[in-house]
Amino acid sequence: MAQLLFAATIFSSAFLLFLVQPIISKQILPWFGGSAAVWATCMVFFQVTLLLGYAYSDWVTRNLRPRAQVLLHVALLAASLVFLPIVPAAAWKPQGAEDPMLRILGLLAGTIGLPYLLLSTTGPLVQSWVARTLAHTHVYRLFSLSNLASMLALLAYPFLIEPRAALALQANGWSAVYAAFTAFCAFSGFYFMRHAHALGPAAHLKQHSPETDWDPAPGDYLMWLALSAMGSWLLLAMTNHITQNIAAIPLLWLLPLTLYLLTFVLCFESDRWYSRRRFLLPVAVLVLLCAYGLQAGGLGFDLKVAIPVYLLGLFGCCMFCHGELAQMRPGPRHLTRFYLMVSVGGALGGVCVGLGAPRILPAYYETGLGLILLALLAALVLRASRPAAWGAAAVAGLCALALASQVRDDTTGTLRMSRNFYGTLLTVDVRRDERRDDVRQLYHGSIKHGEQYLLPERRMEPTTYYGATSGIGLAILNSRMPNKKVGLIGLGAGTLAVYGQPGDHYLFYEINPQVVDFARDEFTFMRDSRARVDNQLGDARLSLERAAPENFDVLAIDAFTGDSIPAHLITREAMQVYLRNMAPRGIIAFHVTNKFVRLAPMVELIARDLGLASALIHDDAENSDLRRTDWVLVAQDASVLAAEPFASRSTHDPAPPGLKLWTDDFNNIFDVLR
Repeated sequence: MAQLLFAATIFSSAFLLFLVQPIISKQILPWFGGSAAVWATCMVFFQVTLLLGYAYSDWVTRNLRPRAQVLLHVALLAASLVFLPIVPAAAWKPQGAEDPMLRILGLLAGTIGLPYLLLSTTGPLVQSWVARTLAHTHVYRLFSLSNLASMLALLAYPFLIEPRAALALQANGWSAVYAAFTAFCAFSGFYFMRHAHALGPAAHLKQHSPETDWDPAPGDYLMWLALSAMGSWLLLAMTNHITQNIAAIPLLWLLPLTLYLLTFVLCFESDRWYSRRRFLLPVAVLVLLCAYGLQAGGLGFDLKVAIPVYLLGLFGCCMFCHGELAQMRPGPRHLTRFYLMVSVGGALGGVCVGLGAPRILPAYYETGLGLILLALLAALVLRASRPAAWGAAAVAGLCALALASQVRDDTTGTLRMSRNFYGTLLTVDVRRDERRDDVRQLYHGSIKHGEQYLLPERRMEPTTYYGATSGIGLAILNSRMPNKKVGLIGLGAGTLAVYGQPGDHYLFYEINPQVVDFARDEFTFMRDSRARVDNQLGDARLSLERAAPENFDVLAIDAFTGDSIPAHLITREAMQVYLRNMAPRGIIAFHVTNKFVRLAPMVELIARDLGLASALIHDDAENSDLRRTDWVLVAQDASVLAAEPFASRSTHDPAPPGLKLWTDDFNNIFDVLR
């Protein structure tokens, strides 16, 4: 019965620990532009708080008697209930000029700080209680159980919870289960207080059989830290690479973390899952493939090839790190110190990639650096076998060559490159066969966000997705209003300013201040426009909610994150915000060109639900340098879209069976995946 109580406490804490991550992240994601960096910053908070929780557990178990441990912990559990329910206060919404990283970290601390900290303490603390109450228990299997619970929480959220529960229900449901967890934990503590005994010499065992007695040396502590840091580093680095450079699919934030946790489950469940003999060669091959893909577009940026390669690479690398870590685990007497060093390493890797890399590295080089460091660490781990150590060193050298090639490719011909919280921007001049076709291009990660002809007489020609026959081109050119007011969510290079006429007012909403700098300094669309052009910094939806009605004649929703519109800009509530800011005969234009998801049926479904007219305008842009595009136009006045040229150009993308209306509470990417 006691075993079941302890197991239930550990399982519920780990399940809640990882379930709160997508719940709170989804609540705040719209406030910060839907960027993948929001998830990375949240991960840093979670890892650092986990470190604090493990440090607390280590201090408590080493310095307090059982009665004092339990009374302190129960008091903190009771105090943490004040944080419930876990709903971020509106005061945390950004105003537009703050550092988003610091804002997110403060918001998380103020919303889930103490509950998350106490959940973080549960694994090592309760395992130490188990070691002192239940003899001959394989306590490291409880660590495997906690990681299994964490993995199940991550899988349950997108498939079971998110499609069925509104955000408020998710937050309240989590809070109710957390309250039940505090009771489990308190009962576990009181059982420990009554049955605790001192740990004897057997607690020093490195293995689960009694043939060895050892105390960790300083080198063991450093190796625990290094192995856990590399696993965390590669988790965030490869997640960044996949979601920023390959495909901006939110599901891909979840898969790497699931694989990362799976390696902990396997390596700490028993020793049968990991052996050097089986893993070293496959891991070396995967590391080299991942390194090669960073500078080889055919492998590194091909969706069907790159995603499996990098996910397998992450799994293999983490199996090595966590497998070697599991082989070095100490006995129960040093259990909390072991977990403390593991959490220090995890936090160190997360801080380096999540907070340090965007400020230090000009582009996404952390994956290449991580592969080099992993190979060097492997050479150190394998130093007892010279051939294996030299092989790992050779892998490190080849990874360094691949990284150097990536840097060379990025910088050759690049005019300007910069990186911040929202990603990497760069501009490059492309020379074509005819000088009149030379262009300057703006890239965000691997996605082109605009281009402009270099020839002065062609600089005010629309390019890429914004030709005169595209949906947005038709909307602006055929608006009957003189002195038009046009809103544009997403600046890019500022291309749409080419349509501005004297007396018009174009207002660009952009969340990334560096995009504004690039558009002003590297392109001339805005300053050459004949219209008045202004910029509003901050998340567009929050800006539109706060401002007085703008009375737009045309409003373009073109805010790309990677290659998809952030979900919070394409919900029923978002449409109502847009309608509040539209003129009676105004047109809302959604840019839905996308390789991965079908957004057109969702926009049409929202429009129909609100009694609005809609028209999908597909443009093949044949015989020109323009791109094929899909725009969905929405209007309150059906006669606007019933007139030419919209009526003859309108097409329809049938909704997939069972498609559900997206709202702020319900918007699941699986609904619209191609």
